[in-house]
Amino acid sequence: MNFLRRRKNGDSDNDNDNDSINNAIVDKNQKSKKPPNTAFRQQRLRAWQPILTPKTVLPLLFLITLIFAPLGIVMMITANNVQTFQLNYSNCNKLASTNLDSPSVIDSKYYSSNFNDNSNSKTDSTNKPTWVAFNQTADQNNDEDYDRQICRIQFYLSNSINPPIYLFYKLTNFYQNHRKYVESYDLGQLKGKAVSKDDLDSRCDPLSTDEETDKIIYPCGLIANSFFNDSFSNPILLNPSNTNSNSPNITFNFSQAGISWSSDRSLYKKTTYDIENIVPPPNWSKKYPNGYTEDNLPDFSTDEIFQNWMRTAALPNFMKLVGKNTTDSLPDGNYQIDIEMNYPVEIYGGKKYIIITSNSVIGGRNLSLGIAYIVLAALSLLFALIFLLKQIIKPRKIGDHNLL
Repeated sequence: MNFLRRRKNGDSDNDNDNDSINNAIVDKNQKSKKPPNTAFRQQRLRAWQPILTPKTVLPLLFLITLIFAPLGIVMMITANNVQTFQLNYSNCNKLASTNLDSPSVIDSKYYSSNFNDNSNSKTDSTNKPTWVAFNQTADQNNDEDYDRQICRIQFYLSNSINPPIYLFYKLTNFYQNHRKYVESYDLGQLKGKAVSKDDLDSRCDPLSTDEETDKIIYPCGLIANSFFNDSFSNPILLNPSNTNSNSPNITFNFSQAGISWSSDRSLYKKTTYDIENIVPPPNWSKKYPNGYTEDNLPDFSTDEIFQNWMRTAALPNFMKLVGKNTTDSLPDGNYQIDIEMNYPVEIYGGKKYIIITSNSVIGGRNLSLGIAYIVLAALSLLFALIFLLKQIIKPRKIGDHNLL
């Protein structure tokens, strides 16, 4: 039978030749992992590798010291000249007096201040901040009355503060950078589009539609639902003349115009939704007890406090701007601020602060950058002195093969 016939040697040689040709074709078609033969990929570019000798290292370390030490000192002085008042009012409803005629003195651990004339702010009891908590009934959006919990704060400003002056709130232990939280919004809604239920971003779930009415939540998502809703009155200067108790009080006005980024302001547009098709987020029920109407429908294109909230913070402790005054000075004297307390922070172990502060060429009162510069200068000086002593006491010859 032919299929049992033994192959001849010639047939075997032909087969080997065919296999070699096939392998060569396969190898040629396969992509090689070898980097291209270029100067960059083969690391043949010209390079300079400095030789670190005492004559080059020591002057460099001293130069770093001479540059960073003065810069750090200037930054420290500049930041320290920023005048600020910060108060933790998280437990005002528990710790403050409830008698409007007899406010209680705030413990020093709940506030801090940095004024140019700060001599009597901590020692003189008449100048220590006070607070009182009380309930107030208000008519909201012509819907119905509701009780507002007010924390009234009075504090003493020992010297005037020049503009610009800023009003912030601060939250601690609030992780706005959680991935699910950061992505929980619908960009189309914020741009004013009437996004349908089917087209809503799935990342808004479970706050896309209302379970009871099946209406669209506007604005949807976790960020909007957790919007910080404490409100602050403008500071009122009490008895500004300090001589006549009947002299009228003066209100220092903070503006909400221009407190958000211009890129954010251009993003938000007035909604085109029909009021019948939308409901407020669940946590907004106190502000909108009967839902949206033609009179109370929010316009986020002008609500810059909301725009600042929607720009999520990278760290759990953050400040957000709610007002500024760039034209008027804040005179010295006793001031009163009413805070409407709506935002719960105890449920997640956080704290909330009110901050009134000035500014500087390097920003707010932050000593960290100046401290970092001074520490770097100190380390450079330390190592420079160590290397200098080493070179004087026991120098090393450059290029001595016996030391290799």
